[in-house]
Amino acid sequence: MKYKLIDVASVIRSKNSGPYELTFDVIFKDFDMYNKVKAAKAIDEKAFCRLYNIPESDIIKLVYFDPAKAVKVTIVRPIPSGALGETDVYGAQQHAPLMKYEFEL
Repeated sequence: MKYKLIDVASVIRSKNSGPYELTFDVIFKDFDMYNKVKAAKAIDEKAFCRLYNIPESDIIKLVYFDPAKAVKVTIVRPIPSGALGETDVYGAQQHAPLMKYEFEL
């Protein structure tokens, strides 16, 4: 069955993780869906890299965090926070591609 991440997650957000990193959080509405996504590895490095058009070497860490029914992905910022040409100092507007993410279970 095909799912939209925006339909099964209660939180999809991005934020700074220091001036050189961005962190993305996906918090699921319930443990049942979280466990299905985790078991299927529906959110993994390859999918995230396709979604953001980045090489796998830019992913610092991808973690499924059971107590919060969440997935956390930290990547190298394409442009450091506050650098010339950077358009999102807080990294809070980088989650939009995740809101369109679809996966099958």
